[in-house]
Amino acid sequence: MRSVALGLWVRTGSRDEAPQEAGVSHFLEHLLFKGTERHSAIEISELFDGMGAATNAATSKESTYLHARFLDEHTDEAFQLLSEMLVAPALPPDEVDSEREVVLEEIAMYEDEPQDRVHDVLARAVHGDHPLGRRVLGDAHVIGSIPVPEIARYHHDRYTRPNIVVAAAGHLDHDAIAELAQVHLGVPAGEPNRIAENGDAVGSAPRFLFYPKETEQYHICFGGSGIHRADDRRFALAVLDAIFGGSTSSRLFREVREKRGLAYAVGSYTEQYADTGMVAMYVGTRGENVGEACEIIGRELGSLRDEGVTPDELARAKEHVKGRMVLSLESTAARMTRIARSILFEVPLLSLDEMLERIERVTAGDIEALTAELYDPERLSAACIGPEQERFREASGSVSEALAAA
Repeated sequence: MRSVALGLWVRTGSRDEAPQEAGVSHFLEHLLFKGTERHSAIEISELFDGMGAATNAATSKESTYLHARFLDEHTDEAFQLLSEMLVAPALPPDEVDSEREVVLEEIAMYEDEPQDRVHDVLARAVHGDHPLGRRVLGDAHVIGSIPVPEIARYHHDRYTRPNIVVAAAGHLDHDAIAELAQVHLGVPAGEPNRIAENGDAVGSAPRFLFYPKETEQYHICFGGSGIHRADDRRFALAVLDAIFGGSTSSRLFREVREKRGLAYAVGSYTEQYADTGMVAMYVGTRGENVGEACEIIGRELGSLRDEGVTPDELARAKEHVKGRMVLSLESTAARMTRIARSILFEVPLLSLDEMLERIERVTAGDIEALTAELYDPERLSAACIGPEQERFREASGSVSEALAAA
């Protein structure tokens, strides 16, 4: 190939923020594009366009990163420009103030998207007042008022040498990338960011959260604490998720959508963090279908726990997970992301063959043990956005009696 995927990653995200900083990581990610000492925001966009590059940035609960894909002949100049943006953003007040409005519009847009917002409502239900329970976009009041010196301080304290990882994949030379990092990433030594203890998030009682909104559908999630990103059981959990709701042949997709037509969007997913995780399921359905949809979710949870998985389900789910894994790694951007997260979060970087072998080793007993631990209905929290709370509260009893009484 002739392309390079380059990412400059920082070990900081929304979980590192104090309440009065809620959203600053994401806001700062936007501001990295608004100019450096040498280049204005317009010049940055023109330079990337002149390379034919595709560039963007992203913030999660535990990381922030700049990334670009470009022709190999532009590696040096692309690396230099991304480095300037990461290490030395100018934070010009006029650009900061205009970008405040952009982020406030993004928050407002998000508030009008209940099918997206409900997942953050579930995170609040599962993790409580811990920072993992707060959304990455943060608080509109904070974004609208946080002064430039506070943003600059956050950048100075967090964007330090121990917290930065350079990752690249594609048509490149490793030693050349390493040399570019030495030349262009002159950042303070600083201290490594420490993950705060997840006290309120682990072992807390299930919560029931309902946000009233006049919507055509009820947007429903159930979920609970999961496993951390380095847990060896993550391979078994990927297979379990594919069986339960993470594929088009999964139990939830088949029973809720294919057999009964109760929803267009239904499924399950998992999230892993440095010290904990989350298992979750989602369905969006009209009011008259809420009770039946929740009853099916409860029944499938019970069946998974009491009857286990069939040999055919297990074999099919393994091939599904392996296939998705192999196909994703045909993307240079996906390869770059995988190696970056491995180094950033100190997770062993396994070869493709090692990962495939870990998937193949998953047994029905592994699935049974994870189901008992993570998918016990009595430990699941509930979140919903929709018109009537009582309708959902009554329906949630089909999943867990504890939720109906919460």
